[in-house]
Amino acid sequence: MDSVDLNVLNSVRQWRLAGHRVWLYTVIQTWGSAPRPPGAMLALRDDGVVSGSVSGGCIEDDLITRVQSLSAQQASAGQVQLVTYGVTKDEAARFGLPCGGTLRLTEEQVVEDAWVDELLKRCNNHEIVSRELSLASGAVTLGSATRDDSLSFDGQTLRAIYGPRWRLFLIGAGQLSRYVASMARMLDFEVLICDPREEFAFGWEEEGARFVPGMPDDAVESIVPDARTAIVALTHDPRLDDMALLTALKSDAFYIGALGSRVNTLKRRENLSLLGLSDEEIARLHGPIGLHIGSHTPPEIALSLMAEIVSIKNGVLAVQKKPFPQAALA
Repeated sequence: MDSVDLNVLNSVRQWRLAGHRVWLYTVIQTWGSAPRPPGAMLALRDDGVVSGSVSGGCIEDDLITRVQSLSAQQASAGQVQLVTYGVTKDEAARFGLPCGGTLRLTEEQVVEDAWVDELLKRCNNHEIVSRELSLASGAVTLGSATRDDSLSFDGQTLRAIYGPRWRLFLIGAGQLSRYVASMARMLDFEVLICDPREEFAFGWEEEGARFVPGMPDDAVESIVPDARTAIVALTHDPRLDDMALLTALKSDAFYIGALGSRVNTLKRRENLSLLGLSDEEIARLHGPIGLHIGSHTPPEIALSLMAEIVSIKNGVLAVQKKPFPQAALA
C-alpha cells in the first residue's frame, strides 16, 4: 500500500470525529490503462470535500455528485456498492480515462469506524495489516499481513493491505543530507537523522525530520530496521559510517547504501569483511550510491540516490547503474 493512502484514513478518522458522514472508495480492479492502481483510495465527506484520488479528477467529480444526490434514507443505509467506470468508449472519454481504460471501485459508507483507529495504530507500530471488507454485510475484519501480500477481490470479499510509511534513516547531517531529506519528504518517506557531532544537529526538527541520538550503530539498532526502511551513510567518516553499516547490513532494511567513490567503496567492502561480515551481507551494500545520471552537485546526488531507493522500493531493476568489474571484486 502507498503510504499516501494512510493520509486518506487519517482524514476518515478526523471527519468522523467531527460528525460528518464519510464514504470510502477503493480501486479493486483495472483493465487496460488506468489512472490509479488497485488499492488506491479516496475518502469523500458529505459536503463534497475529498482526500486521496482514484483518477485524474473527473471520476472524483462524478462521485461527489453521486453522494450528494443520495436521499437521506440511502445515505444512512451503509451498504457496500460496486462502481465501474469506463465500460464504453463514450464513458471513458467522458471521465478522462486512457484509451481502453476501465476501473472498478468499492463504495462503502464508514459507519462503524473503530477499525480505522486500530489500523492506523498498528501501522504506526510498523505492522503490515490486512483489511477484509464483506460486500454483503459491510463488516470489516483486520488481520496480519506480509510484504508479499497484495490486494485481492473474489467478488464477495475485498482484502486490502496497509503498511506503515516508508522510512529513510540518514547517517550524517551535512549539506547533502538536507537535500536528500527534502526530496524524501516530498516522496512521503519518514526521515530520521543520526549524527553524534553536536554542531550538525541544529534545525532538523523544523525541517520535518526526527533526530535520533547516540552513535550511529546504536541508533540503527534502536529504530529496529524493517523491510520498509532504507539506511544511507553520508558522513565520509569510516569511524561513523562503517560501524553503522556493520549493524545495518545484518538488519531487514530493504536498502543500505554508503556515499563514496568506487575506490572508497571497494576499501569499505574490504573493511567490512575484516569486521566479520559475510560475502552475502556485504553484497547488500549499495555503493557508489544512486543511479548513474552524471550527478556532481549535492542536489543532483540527492536526486540520484532517491531515484535508486524508489526504484528498489517499487521492485524495478536499476539497470542504469554501472556494475563493478568482476576482477575488482575478486
